[in-house]
Amino acid sequence: MNIYDVSEHAGVSIATVSRVLNGNPNVSERTREKVLRVMDELGYTPNVFARGLGLDTMQTIGIMCSDSSDPYLAGAIYYLERELRSHSYDSILCCTGYDLKVKQKYFNLLRSKRVDAIILAGSKFVELRPEDNDYILKAAAEIPVMLVNGYLEGKNIYSTVCDDYAAVYDAVSRLIHSGSRRILYLYTSYSYSGLNKMDGYKSALISCGLPVREDLIHQCPKNIEDARDLLLRLAEQGIDFDAVVTSDDSLAVGAVKYAHARHISIPDKFSVIGYNNSLLARCTDPEITSIDSRVEFLCTTTVQTLMRVFSGAAVPGRTTIASELIKRNTTNF
Repeated sequence: MNIYDVSEHAGVSIATVSRVLNGNPNVSERTREKVLRVMDELGYTPNVFARGLGLDTMQTIGIMCSDSSDPYLAGAIYYLERELRSHSYDSILCCTGYDLKVKQKYFNLLRSKRVDAIILAGSKFVELRPEDNDYILKAAAEIPVMLVNGYLEGKNIYSTVCDDYAAVYDAVSRLIHSGSRRILYLYTSYSYSGLNKMDGYKSALISCGLPVREDLIHQCPKNIEDARDLLLRLAEQGIDFDAVVTSDDSLAVGAVKYAHARHISIPDKFSVIGYNNSLLARCTDPEITSIDSRVEFLCTTTVQTLMRVFSGAAVPGRTTIASELIKRNTTNF
């Protein structure tokens, strides 16, 4: 069923059907009612993209994320779509993976659909090489680009970020003040968020008079078993640590499993702090102290900022929110 069938059954031109779909006032009420009645009888649903060609807005927002199976990003997608629906906007989701060319491909796909804006969920869309971000900067000349916990400076680009630096700085400082001296840091990536977390870890050590030891800083895939096995290997190599701070809860779960494997008492002899306060932090025994990056507030703030952009209001390029440390049973603060 298509617009041609509606035209034929209603006895009007295709242009008239198009005007009805687009809400054009140059159609008599009688004709409008007839066309709508025929559409209902035929069960015709207009294609949103075709309809949008004649409108100022598609009422549709593109969302990109690197991995929808990631608990943090899955939550972000849920909150973004929920908030967009509350403002009567539809969304198109693209899961891109981490390859730059694939990200560019899906970004251009969303632009071809004439979406009203694009939201980049997560910090993995901002590349370390400035030239690799040119496709985002150029697109922002035409439509708003919103970043959730990523930052890129440019006109018509708006970032909502958690203060990851302060969050990790505070967590590491608390560990030190509670007696930990050999704090190992596990991280997953060199993203915008990842770099801020790393800086927070190092600054806390320096502020408390402790050395920054490269043998206590390790990158690890976002995988529970990989994190556990990495810690076991480090212990076998004679690297001594009495606490672990991680950039993601999955790595923190691996740290708890490491302690269980070596029969180390938590938190008496070994402390663990995760990041994101995800369901994983509550699924271990003991439950994990974790930094809540407040993903729901990040996402709702992003959409509310976008609505202000659409309204023509003055909006800052970056909005920063504070995290919250959720104390559970893997620390003895």
